[in-house]
Amino acid sequence: MLESVKYLIGSVGASGFGSKSTAEEVTQNSDLRSLTAIITGATSGIGAETAQVLARRGARLILPARNVKAAEEAKSRILSEYPDSEIVVMALDLSSLNSVRRFVTEFDSLRLPLNLLINNAGKFAHEHGISEDGIEMTFATNYLGHFLLTKLLLKNMIETANVSGIQGRIVNVSSTIHGWFTGDTIRYIGEISRNNRHYDPTRAYALSKLANVLHTKELARRLKKMEANVTVNCVHPGIVRTRLTREREGLITDLVFFLASKLLKTIPQAAATTCYVATNPKVKNVSGKYFADCNETTSCKRASNLKEANRLWCASEIMVSNMDNKSSLATFTNLI
Repeated sequence: MLESVKYLIGSVGASGFGSKSTAEEVTQNSDLRSLTAIITGATSGIGAETAQVLARRGARLILPARNVKAAEEAKSRILSEYPDSEIVVMALDLSSLNSVRRFVTEFDSLRLPLNLLINNAGKFAHEHGISEDGIEMTFATNYLGHFLLTKLLLKNMIETANVSGIQGRIVNVSSTIHGWFTGDTIRYIGEISRNNRHYDPTRAYALSKLANVLHTKELARRLKKMEANVTVNCVHPGIVRTRLTREREGLITDLVFFLASKLLKTIPQAAATTCYVATNPKVKNVSGKYFADCNETTSCKRASNLKEANRLWCASEIMVSNMDNKSSLATFTNLI
C-alpha cells in the first residue's frame, strides 16, 4: 500500500528521482557529446523520447528499425529540434536473426565506437506468429533478436570502453509483467514455436520480459568474469500507452486505459528510468540490477535464479547459432 502511495504522489527514492521524473530531468547534468548510442524501437513511444533526450545531451545516435521510413521521420523530428545532432538510420528486423547479423556487419563497417546499447524495442502480438527462424514472434522480437544483437556488439563495446576509459552500458527494457509467467520457460518457448495450441499472448509477452531480466543477470555475471568495463541492467518503464498496443485498438482498449489513467505515466516519465540507467553517474559500476521509477528495486524471485538464467542463455546460444534452422531447432528441442 505504501509503495502505491509513493508511486501516485511521485515520491523520490535514493536516486533523487521517482515515478513522476522525466527523461529530461534525469539527464539534466549529462554531457553525452563523446558517446555513441544504439537505441532499438526508437521510431515511437518510449524509444523515440529516449532518442530525443540523448540527442539533446549530445550523443551520436544509431537508430535501427524495421520500418526505415519511420526511422527517417524520427530522425527528422530530432534534427528539427537539435540540428547539430549526428544520427544514422539503419535497417534492422529483430525478429530475423539474419537481419540482426546484417545490421551488425553494416554497423561495424562504419568503424564507430559504441558506448550505449539500449534494447528498447518491444512487441505484444495478439495473434500467434512464427518468425522466419521458426521461433514464436513475440519471443523472437523482444528477446532473441536483442540477445544476438548484444552478443555481436559486445566486442565493440568492450574495446570502446578500454580505449575511451568510459564505462559502456547496456540497458534492457523489461516490464513488471515478467513476474506473471509461470511454467517451464524453455518448454513453453518450444510449445509456442511449434504451434498455437498453447499460445496465450499475455503469457508469451510475460515470458519474453522474464527472458530480458534473466539475460541481464547472466550477462552481468559473464561481464564481471571477463573484467569488462561494461555494465548491463534492466528497467521497468512503467505503464504507459504506446504503439505497443497498436494491434488491438478500439473501445475496450480505450476504456481500460481511461480507467487506469491515474496509474499511467506520460511518455517522458516512462523514458526516465531508461535514460537514468543509461547515463547517470550514480549507476556507474552497477550491473545485473533491475530498476523502476529511476531507482534500483527487486525483480521477481524467479528472475534472480542464476541456474534459470544460465539455462536460458545456453538455449539462446543454440537458437541463434549459425546452423540451419532445422538443425538448430532440433538441438534446442532436446533441451525440453
